[in-house]
Amino acid sequence: MPTEPTSPPAPYMLFFRNSGPENHQHLSPAQRQALVTRWNAWFEGLVAQGKAVEGQPLELETRVVSGAGGARVVDGPFPETKEAIGGYVKLLVSGLEEATTIAQQHPGLDYGLIIEVRQMTPDCHLGVNTKPSGAKDVHVH
Repeated sequence: MPTEPTSPPAPYMLFFRNSGPENHQHLSPAQRQALVTRWNAWFEGLVAQGKAVEGQPLELETRVVSGAGGARVVDGPFPETKEAIGGYVKLLVSGLEEATTIAQQHPGLDYGLIIEVRQMTPDCHLGVNTKPSGAKDVHVH
């Protein structure tokens, strides 16, 4: 019986919000270490399965550039830091459901972490190039 062709893994981003130090102040040092251990195990397990490509926390300090010609520059952190992206993990998975399941297993959710799950797209709706000219598409099989 022929096997059904499987589509190549799709790239998804998990954006971490509400991940600042204020969420963990109430934890004892032992509880913080337990959370770090679980968080690292979650990420390393995904890397070992080939599902996580990279991940990185982001500094709390931020700069927002806006307006014509970037005329408005505002430095933060801002009071709405719970909404700010505090880090990310890039996944290569079968689809939205698998990315969601992975997000649901994150140990930080028990401490107020909010995870936004977004599929990456190779095409910009404006038609802006998303790869340097001459770059070839790389598909993982």
